[in-house]
Amino acid sequence: MQIKVGFGYDMHQLIEGRDLIVGGVKIEHLKGLQGHSDADVLIHAICDALLGAANLRDIGYNFPDTSADFKNIDSAILLRQTVELLKNKDYSIGNIDSTICAEKPKLNPHIATMQQRLAEVMGIDIDDISIKATTSEKMGFVGREEGIAAYAVVLIQKI
Repeated sequence: MQIKVGFGYDMHQLIEGRDLIVGGVKIEHLKGLQGHSDADVLIHAICDALLGAANLRDIGYNFPDTSADFKNIDSAILLRQTVELLKNKDYSIGNIDSTICAEKPKLNPHIATMQQRLAEVMGIDIDDISIKATTSEKMGFVGREEGIAAYAVVLIQKI
């Protein structure tokens, strides 16, 4: 069996006037993430990890922010399309391990809902999706509540 590992990272600035969407879930907060799409950092990190593992470049290459097609798009659509790109290369997802870094809002209460949403979008078992949340102990742009970052590692395998 052929297996591959991929790593993804994303970050977006927090701004007023946008909804906060993380892991495909709308979270109540005074600010949302700035970006061409809905700026879902967790989904973007997962997409990059999956695309990288399958040697399909990255999210910016596949879904460029210069295209009007992706303006304000739900990142769950990008994730679904990423999974299709993997299937076209005969890969399936083994598991995902991810971490979201944010001072506020507290994301732990939303993790189960994020796992459920991502499992539905990708068509995989909820037990194959690990999501952790942490802060940066008030250091850096995350600590100053200027933005949110996410990391993801994935395992894919040839079908």
